Amino acid sequence: MKILLCGAGGQVGTELCRLAPERGWRLIATDRPVLDIIDRAAVDTAIRSERPEIVINAAAYTAVDRAESEPAEAWAINCDGPRNLAAACHVAGIPLVHISTDYVFDGTKQGPYVESDPVNPLGIYGQSKEASERAVRDAHPEHVILRTAWLYSAHGHNFVKTMLRLADTHPSLRVVADQRGSPTSATDIAAAIATIAVRITSGTGLWGTYHFAGAGEVTWHGFAEAIYAAAEPWRGPPPTVAPIATTEYPTPARRPANSVLDCRRIGAAYGIMPRPWRDALGEVLRELYEGPAR
Repeated sequence: MKILLCGAGGQVGTELCRLAPERGWRLIATDRPVLDIIDRAAVDTAIRSERPEIVINAAAYTAVDRAESEPAEAWAINCDGPRNLAAACHVAGIPLVHISTDYVFDGTKQGPYVESDPVNPLGIYGQSKEASERAVRDAHPEHVILRTAWLYSAHGHNFVKTMLRLADTHPSLRVVADQRGSPTSATDIAAAIATIAVRITSGTGLWGTYHFAGAGEVTWHGFAEAIYAAAEPWRGPPPTVAPIATTEYPTPARRPANSVLDCRRIGAAYGIMPRPWRDALGEVLRELYEGPAR
C-alpha cells in the first residue's frame, strides 16, 4: 500500500512512520518543509507525481492558546491545507483520511458526544478544525474524518510529558479538575488509522466522520494523578496534585468542560474498539523511561 502522509513529524505522524515497516507500506512521509499543504499547487503536484493509494493528513496547528493570537496561521494550516488536500484527492480519485478534534464541541452536553451532535467550538483552534471538516466534506466524498482527544505520546509536546517535566522541579502542582475527556495514545490512533486504510484500499471502507479516543473518561487533575502513580516505579514518589477550577487557571482559549467522545460508531463500521486509556498510558511511560520496545 502506497500512502502519502502529511504531518509526519507530529505525534500521530511519528507513530504512523514507526508502523509503516511492519505493515509493509510504501510511505511517503512529508512535513511542512517537504510539502506545505497550504500551497495548493504544491499539493496538486505531489499527489499527481506520487499517485498514492491513500492520503493521510496528520498535519495540524495544535497550539490551542497561541491560536488565539495567531488566527491566520491556525486557519491556514487547519482549514486551507485540508481543503487543498481534499480537492486534489477528489480530482485524482484518491481517498483521504483527515484527523480532527474533540474541541469542535462546546462541552455543554452531559454525556459523551456522538458524531451527529451539533458542533460549537469555543476557540480559534476548534473553529479552524471544525471548518476543516466542512471543507473536506464539501470537496471530496471519499473521506474519513477521525476526531480524537487529549492526544499524548512519548514524543512531541503533550500533557503527559509536561506533567513529568514539572514534577522534577515542583513538589506540588495545581491542575484543573472540572474539564473531562478521554486521553488518547498516538500509538493507538495510528493503529486505528492503519485499520481504516486497509479497509479503504481493499474497497470495504465506509466514508464519514468517526470518533476515536481512549476508553473511559477522566479530568485533567485525575489524569495527572494517574500519570504520577504509573510513573512512580521510575521517578519515585509523586508530587502533590491539588484540584482547581478552570476559573483559577485562566488561559487565552476557552476549553470545553466535557469533550468525552462516544466511539461506538467506529466499532460498528470498522471493528475498532479503543482500549482503556490507563493501559495505553503505561506503555507510553515505559517507552519514556526505558526506550521503545524491541
